[in-house]
Amino acid sequence: MAPGPIATDFAGGIIRDNAQYNANVKAATALGRVGEPDDIGGVVAFLCTEDARWITAQRIEVFGGMNL
Repeated sequence: MAPGPIATDFAGGIIRDNAQYNANVKAATALGRVGEPDDIGGVVAFLCTEDARWITAQRIEVFGGMNL
């Protein structure tokens, strides 16, 4: 899985804590916001189900439409 910019502690929390960086991400994202941990969690949860049992060797981009 390839998560996009998520508001977490990763990279020192820059996406979550830096207003200018956050605004730049919002401007570059089709959904107009930074990702939240739950945006990633749902995809991870799905991949752990039987419905995803035939998915192998895929890069699933969870970016919210960044740079479209």
